[in-house]
Amino acid sequence: MRSLTYILLVLWGVVSLVFILFTVIPGDPARMMLDQREDSEILTSIRAKYGLDLPIWKQYAWYLNDLSPVSWHVNAENHVSNLEMRSVIFSVWKNDEAALVVKYPYLRTSFQMQDQPVHRIIGNVLSNTVVLAFSSMLLALVVGIFLGIIAALRSGTWLDQLIALLSTLGMSVPSFLSAIVIAYVFGYLLAPITGLSMSGSLFEWDNFGENRHLVIKNLILPSITLGIRPLAVITQLMRSSMLEVLDQDYMRTARAKGLSLSQQIWRHALPNALNPVITSASGWLASMLAGAVFVEYIFGWNGLGKLIVDALNNLDLPIIMGCVLVVSVFFTFINFAVDYIHKWMDPRIQ
Repeated sequence: MRSLTYILLVLWGVVSLVFILFTVIPGDPARMMLDQREDSEILTSIRAKYGLDLPIWKQYAWYLNDLSPVSWHVNAENHVSNLEMRSVIFSVWKNDEAALVVKYPYLRTSFQMQDQPVHRIIGNVLSNTVVLAFSSMLLALVVGIFLGIIAALRSGTWLDQLIALLSTLGMSVPSFLSAIVIAYVFGYLLAPITGLSMSGSLFEWDNFGENRHLVIKNLILPSITLGIRPLAVITQLMRSSMLEVLDQDYMRTARAKGLSLSQQIWRHALPNALNPVITSASGWLASMLAGAVFVEYIFGWNGLGKLIVDALNNLDLPIIMGCVLVVSVFFTFINFAVDYIHKWMDPRIQ
């Protein structure tokens, strides 16, 4: 119960902050929907339809009402709080004018995409971002843990210094720069050898737009690019943690018993050295869901980051706020899952 309360408070804070930020920014979403046309009557009707003519406090209250699983809805025509029947689970109380319902969180409809539901738009691209984030994180974990162990076992040698140099470069290079370089080198200059392209998503349509097919090779360059920085951090964390563990008394006992180096590493050192790595990996995984904006945009990856950029360009506030809320949910639940993993791996944390 305490954890659930904390999660709800965090999500409420995120929703409130995002609402305030995108309410005070300059620009009029209603005018963006009109494009080049200037019609005061249509502009007024658009503002009334989406509740943009209401006071800020009332817009905020109705937005929280739409997100709440138990909410109050007015059945007035062309009102922002209209009952969204597709999201309702059951009605607690209802009459001709209003209803108290239990429902799924309602993220409203897009300003620009012909009133499509935001949850459906996000659902169409969320899987692509999740696949990209998890593949990048898996690459960073496997390679980073391996390099960290090698660096710890060869501490002070040229190999350790080389790994440290590469890790420093990986942490210092911005994602958008590494994305441009990797796309140009491996997706353009060396494309005849690698067979990779500069842009492409996980699924592509044929020339007639009828059949969709999976293109795994398009995942290679974006996942490598997105995984460079967490790989560098995990390598250094693994090296430091492994050096600390190798100096413990129980490791001296393991060596005195005559255990082989592989047994010392895999049975005793690695499980105890992974705690800081898991903590770092969880933070990176959650941030990848939100921080893949530049990588997705440069590689043309049809994911959550690219959707956020397009929505920002069009001031499509429901999509922006829906994306931020979805990322916040992922971030919060990942952090809590990591806490339980720590307790499972090391009972002393209890």
